[in-house]
Amino acid sequence: MTLSYSETIEYLYRQTPQFQLIGAAAYKPGLDTVTALAERFGNPHHSLKIIHIGGTNGKGSTAHSIASVLQCAGYKVGLFTSPHLTDFRERIKINGNMIPRDEVTAFVSRFREMQSSPDTAVPTPSFFELTTVMAFDYFARNNVDYAVIEVGLGGRLDSTNIIDPILSVITNISKDHVAQLGHTLTQIASEKAGIIKPGRPVVIGEARGEVKYLFIDRAAECDSPIYFADEMLRTLDIKRADEGLKANTGYGPVCYGLTGYCQENNLKTILTALDVLRRAGVRFDDAAVASGLRDVVTLTGLSGRWMRVCDTPLIVCDTGHNEGGWQYISRQLEAHDGQVIAVLGFVNDKDVTHILPLIPERCEIIYTRASVPRAMDEQKLADIGRDAGRPGDVAHTLSDAMTLARERANESGVGVKRPLIFVGGSTFLVADLLAIDEGAARKNT
Repeated sequence: MTLSYSETIEYLYRQTPQFQLIGAAAYKPGLDTVTALAERFGNPHHSLKIIHIGGTNGKGSTAHSIASVLQCAGYKVGLFTSPHLTDFRERIKINGNMIPRDEVTAFVSRFREMQSSPDTAVPTPSFFELTTVMAFDYFARNNVDYAVIEVGLGGRLDSTNIIDPILSVITNISKDHVAQLGHTLTQIASEKAGIIKPGRPVVIGEARGEVKYLFIDRAAECDSPIYFADEMLRTLDIKRADEGLKANTGYGPVCYGLTGYCQENNLKTILTALDVLRRAGVRFDDAAVASGLRDVVTLTGLSGRWMRVCDTPLIVCDTGHNEGGWQYISRQLEAHDGQVIAVLGFVNDKDVTHILPLIPERCEIIYTRASVPRAMDEQKLADIGRDAGRPGDVAHTLSDAMTLARERANESGVGVKRPLIFVGGSTFLVADLLAIDEGAARKNT
């Protein structure tokens, strides 16, 4: 029986274990299942020229930005990222356009036929394994020139790691998903370093001490040229402006259309990756770099990165959800010249004890929860916040939290510089915000 699109999405969410919904129980380390599944679909990844993007933070921004530049250079570019915010099809795009619904249903129908046939049966994949092969298959059948593939979790055992890329990029290392990847930075880095492939160049965005030497050793074992962005572009002068980050680069002056504080390091990583791609023979001119970086949001549909959802009151959201990401978010909240109201929610397997103390003391906090099973109980979160010296109010839903936040913003007084309502802590809370504010004007700041 052929499923409708809505039935297909329901099948993907309910019949395949999804990390986005249930967390660690959906994590299937190892490449055997995805290798077998890809083989049944003819190993579509073998025909692709792939740029593989890993790291703890900044993977999505880096992947979208590189894809945007290549798109502006006239290439047909596939982009596979995760998780999605409001639409499953955000994960798989060609030149900024989401995979059509009928492509999703057709692929799942082919898979279900394979599962029911004793001649082509495959082990039951996870949600991410199945969607990874869906992306490879879609990109190969549409003859993309390049595919930019974001690692889902980790690297060495991630489903995307069956590929042989023309370039690997590792943005940075900080603690996240410690149950799956390890409790120390070197353990996590070792997993991330698994995407370094023999003879293929690798760009490292940020690395210090033992982590840096681990990457150097891994690259040497693979005979892979290694480039450290923070060394190559140490003197790059990046200035902030309302329209983006401005810098004079080897491609001429650029204005990067993302202004989260973390984007300064991401920009260096992106520029270094472009340098390596150009050396490898990928052709693009300076104009493609300038337009691709400036218009990354409109060209690729990137969202949730220090994203302005509403101007009156000023509402900004960000998907940063770990200690490394919050080191930048906290600085940006502290720098706001006016009242700051932080609406926060996290998933229940997140160790927030190292995150909450990073929140500026000047922030008024409202603790809430996202509409997913993995969401941390809002009262439990508030209790942890109180113990960390960050007390706040409790709202049982994001809608209630936003009503309270808006009331407080309106009470800030005439003549006071405009309040900022920040929503974050969990990708899922940001997704909920975008869903309830779908009609609002949105733009990245």
